[in-house]
Amino acid sequence: MEVGKTMWVKVERVRLFPDEKDSNLKALVAGILGVEERIIRSIKIIKKSLDARRHRKPVWVHTVEVELPDGVSLGKEAVPMPPWEGIAPAILPLRRKIRPVIIGTGPAGLFAALTFARHNIPAVILERGREVKERVKDVANFWEKGLLDTESNVQFGEGGAGTFSDGKLVSRTKDPLAHWVKEIFVQMGAPERILVDGKPHVGTDLLRQVVVNFRHHLIKQGCTVRFGAKLTDLVLHRDKVVGCIVNDGEQIECDLIVLAMGQSAEDTYIMLSKRGVMLAPKAFALGFRVEHPQEVINRMQYGKWWGRLELPPADYFLSTRVSGGRSVYSFCMCPGGQVIGASNHPSRIVTNGMSFSGRDGLYANSALVVPVRVSDFEEGSPLDGILYRRKWEEKAFREAKGGYFAPAEGIFSFMKGKTSPEVGETTFLPGVRAVSLAKLLPPFAVTALREGLCVFRQKIPIFLSREANLIGVETRTSAPVRILRGEDGQSVSIKGLYPCGEGAGYAGGIISSALDGIRAATRALRMVDDPIP
Repeated sequence: MEVGKTMWVKVERVRLFPDEKDSNLKALVAGILGVEERIIRSIKIIKKSLDARRHRKPVWVHTVEVELPDGVSLGKEAVPMPPWEGIAPAILPLRRKIRPVIIGTGPAGLFAALTFARHNIPAVILERGREVKERVKDVANFWEKGLLDTESNVQFGEGGAGTFSDGKLVSRTKDPLAHWVKEIFVQMGAPERILVDGKPHVGTDLLRQVVVNFRHHLIKQGCTVRFGAKLTDLVLHRDKVVGCIVNDGEQIECDLIVLAMGQSAEDTYIMLSKRGVMLAPKAFALGFRVEHPQEVINRMQYGKWWGRLELPPADYFLSTRVSGGRSVYSFCMCPGGQVIGASNHPSRIVTNGMSFSGRDGLYANSALVVPVRVSDFEEGSPLDGILYRRKWEEKAFREAKGGYFAPAEGIFSFMKGKTSPEVGETTFLPGVRAVSLAKLLPPFAVTALREGLCVFRQKIPIFLSREANLIGVETRTSAPVRILRGEDGQSVSIKGLYPCGEGAGYAGGIISSALDGIRAATRALRMVDDPIP
């Protein structure tokens, strides 16, 4: 064994109880590997998640990289490997420059712009809403006074809808670039823990600064970022993008457009359809937000260990099949968060969940939804899904008697179908009014939700508690329309148009949207004339 030479191994399933000291980790790893603790040169945690299955003592489960002297004999638990280094997107050699325009400053748009910037191609980024500082004021006016600004709200503005969310960075993707995306978030001000947490999140408070830092970084790379700049038309020549119209007047020439719009830009979908961009209806899900005191969820998940161990606010995921081939599941769970009004159109109610980085609020919430099939709303237009969800959002507004107060009902009241609904305290801003929620969704969804809640009560009786309330309606789980694209990433009907992200119907969350933005920009770069072989 040569002095100084090292080897790296990966060790999984290293279990450390919350009441054990972090310093015990080294001893545990040494025991697993069958080596003396003194020869371990370093340990790097690459993943950490909490195993909190009910009726068991919660335990932190680690995956670690261990640096050892080269040639040490190891047990079967060790996997030899080089130390983990993040993988960044490749830089493509190009012979000419292009002029890209990016629509939207959500994760897809920001990471598309970053991809271009890394190739020394500064993009023009157009955002219909306002920058974070002004947007926060506009949202506060809506929540506190019911004054809706249709171009600056929870849906529209710097950072996209994710700016006012829990900021989850959980993704099922195996794409190695997902880690690089999180590294970029850290460079922009997100906490380093997101690189190892099994369920990473940033929180709305930190996200607001992250997206501002991201904007400043792109501007330093030569990008132009414009707010209050809404895409209102495409300029086409022989079915190819040659420019775009902003705010019904200004024309911007460009070689391509990365369309990273959000799913709430209904006017943009309509414009695209009129312009011959091929769209298709897409399944989505709708339902309500369910809210409990966080203490209820903590005791539900941790049992007797809550209060005895240092544990984070508990979360949950629930899912079941019900009659009619439907399913009911929880979605976008926000521990220690609040339910927020997320409308961007007059006379419509839209709900969402939001948490701060500390997740230290007194309540927990999640969407409780039922899948909607295309056959439930299809009438011959690719925009039918938009009209379908609009119907329920407008009905929610009417039933709650306006003012952007949300219709709400206690979970027991909903299960019993009371004609005089009851509702308890909620966190919803601007506020709630007691309404019989069975009126606010299609019958198949109401039936499925009641059946699903019965199953959840059998699994976890405390989930149906007197403190639990349902708040309606949850309709923005995913886009109800898809902008069709080919294998080259371009619209199948308009060359030079690269739809991506959640609004295009190809992503569902911050990480997947960011990755789709990277792919869109990379495909656009590969289509540049005469790339060097």
